Amino acid sequence: MPLQKFHYKNLLLGEHDVPLTCIEQIVTVNDTKRKQKVLGPNQKLKFNPTELIIYCKDFRIVRFRFDEAGPESAKKVCLAIAHYSQPTDLQLLFAFEYVGEMYHNPAKKVNGIDPGGGGGGISSASGQQTPLFETYSDWDREIKRTGASEWRVCSVNEGYMISTCLPEYFVVPSSLADQDLKLYSYSFIGRRMPLWSWNHPNGSALVRMANIKDVLQQRRIDQRICNAITRSHPLRSDVYKSDLDKCLPNIQEIQAAYNKLKQLCVNDPFDDTEEKWLSSLENTRWLEYIRAFLKHSAELVYMMECKHVSVVLQEEEGRDLSCLAASLIQVMLDPYFRTIVGFQSLIQKEWVMAGYQFLDRCNHLKRSDKESPLFLMFLDCVWQLLEQYPAAFEFSEVYLTVLYDSARISLFGTFLFNCPHQRVKESTEFAISKNIQLGDEKGLRFPCVWDWSLQFTSRDRLLFHNPLFVGKSAPSVHNGALRTFKRSKKNYSSTLRGVPPAIKNGIIGEQEFVPRRNSLILKLKPEFLHSAEEQSHSMEQYFRDWFAKPVDLHGVILPHLSGTQIKLWKLCYFRWVPEAQISHGGSITAFHRVSVLADEVDMLNRSLRQYKSNSSLPGHCSELDQSRMYFRANGLNDTSGTPDFLSSSFPFSPVGNLCKRSILGTPLSKFLSGAKIWLSTETLANED
Repeated sequence: MPLQKFHYKNLLLGEHDVPLTCIEQIVTVNDTKRKQKVLGPNQKLKFNPTELIIYCKDFRIVRFRFDEAGPESAKKVCLAIAHYSQPTDLQLLFAFEYVGEMYHNPAKKVNGIDPGGGGGGISSASGQQTPLFETYSDWDREIKRTGASEWRVCSVNEGYMISTCLPEYFVVPSSLADQDLKLYSYSFIGRRMPLWSWNHPNGSALVRMANIKDVLQQRRIDQRICNAITRSHPLRSDVYKSDLDKCLPNIQEIQAAYNKLKQLCVNDPFDDTEEKWLSSLENTRWLEYIRAFLKHSAELVYMMECKHVSVVLQEEEGRDLSCLAASLIQVMLDPYFRTIVGFQSLIQKEWVMAGYQFLDRCNHLKRSDKESPLFLMFLDCVWQLLEQYPAAFEFSEVYLTVLYDSARISLFGTFLFNCPHQRVKESTEFAISKNIQLGDEKGLRFPCVWDWSLQFTSRDRLLFHNPLFVGKSAPSVHNGALRTFKRSKKNYSSTLRGVPPAIKNGIIGEQEFVPRRNSLILKLKPEFLHSAEEQSHSMEQYFRDWFAKPVDLHGVILPHLSGTQIKLWKLCYFRWVPEAQISHGGSITAFHRVSVLADEVDMLNRSLRQYKSNSSLPGHCSELDQSRMYFRANGLNDTSGTPDFLSSSFPFSPVGNLCKRSILGTPLSKFLSGAKIWLSTETLANED
């Protein structure tokens, strides 16, 4: 297969650069002595290596040969990479040194752009801002956007006075006073009080809550919290509590599945027969866990959408499984979170500010026993929905893949810390040690990952956009008539029915429902069956009715969960494996053709506008040169075929002499000769 002849690249990384935080394991090999050693920090190497193998967290394996390098040089290179890729302290990560340099030299910029990631949001290509939820106003705007009139922004944790693992501002029921919140906080693990996530147009709320550790006060506090949530519902509807620790796989099980998946996809993935390989894939349980999260989230969508009840996601600390479940529920229910800006705001709100432990779960310091790929599993779940409903999402799978890669670049503060307080504390200590004047700022301002211009050109960022996406105001032909999609209460929630009666003091327990295996439909217990039958819309009937109707792209979307419809995300897991690539094939070929057709439509629309306005020819040409597509039409009625450089791994290329199946490898001296090594911030700061 020929090398891909396109210019898509990360502006922060060279063609063969690997971020230090992306390195999983370093192995040195001596072919002559038939020795190999896994290198850790501060370890000695007793033999002269002839080959260096770097296992990466993005499923790459990079090999270097030392055929043209001296034995001592080879040893020094291996030890240096092992040392710098496994720092002993958070402040030794690249982001701190780089940001410190930027504060001392404010004129320096990343790729010519100010890298500041402070409050106020990050602009997207469309001009919209991605709210960071670091301020009171961001939360207040989200309340107004969702119509949560009975909820308020609480500032009781300002300065992290109550809990260090909560944001300074969050949303609580209006009926709960600050004094009550301070009192109740002592009873929750980590003092993590209940956090509002989202409101349905029917008034049902989605809330996250840690477990109550005070056994004596548990029932009383739990009842008061649920009563406050009930009073915040305009119809005073019930509260449904979901214990995620009991119904979803834990972080250790997810990590074990990930390790098996990585072993299957990275280490000789096609040595077995197809049947055996598929059996091995099933045994990883990765897809089983994907299905479990999608299934449970869909069931909770039913509770909010059809039963009109508020849902409380309960978890021991409330900062792992609840991040994933809360995010999936909102993606299924709210079309705003299926846009690029909305999706980024969702990650800020439910992951970054809610205290997801990126430092530990991503294992940036290579010494955490708490590593677990929950964020990757979330992106995989979203990819499953994107695969099933491509016209409902503004972003593409390239965007999701690049977002996963960005979590492994230790420049962005977005995915670097366990909580906002840790960012403030660690960066303040670093600033003091480096004599950096912070002024009124709360800690150092790290570059924000949502400023994609730091990594990609404006043209390359067009690959983030899904050409099949139907926007809110996009015209659509329906039964021969032209109509416009609009988000209204009617088409946003077309299955609303009556209000269920109060059950057990307003709380519906999860034990009332017994799920069928691998089913989206819940089977009711016999003792609860009679009252459930009186409801106008049971869960089973709700799902039957929903799947029987045409999908409203601006309403609820629910996952298909059969064995063949939950797939392996090949672009993410197989992009570096040459044997897995399909030249001129894969989903990118459809992406290319749809992009060209969409560009032709845009050209026609622009031509019509120019014709109606009687513009001059130069202006006409200027507008026709504009395009929102990465792949553009060569003109109207474009009949050109698929470009030669397209393959199923596009825009990533597994082909080249650094891939894991290279025959001779690459002499490292070729790259070290006159090259800069990323051992300080100098390289990035001076990079053009």
